[in-house]
Amino acid sequence: MVEAIEAAGASVRYLPPYSPDLNPIELAFSKFKKLLRDAAARTTETLWELRGRVLDLFPEHECRSHLRHRGYRYT
Repeated sequence: MVEAIEAAGASVRYLPPYSPDLNPIELAFSKFKKLLRDAAARTTETLWELRGRVLDLFPEHECRSHLRHRGYRYT
């Protein structure tokens, strides 16, 4: 497969192993799941409606903090 890709003039780049410790979205997912659990929605419809309201609880400064905590520079 690599040979075919390179023969077409492209290159193959491999991703590093997945590490949730380095992924800033994991911090946000953790908070998101906790807020949904705390709300105790029991139907798909209620959960779907709640999802939008919960996302409003993520201010920009907190999202920037998640990125900084994982070593990313926010500009």
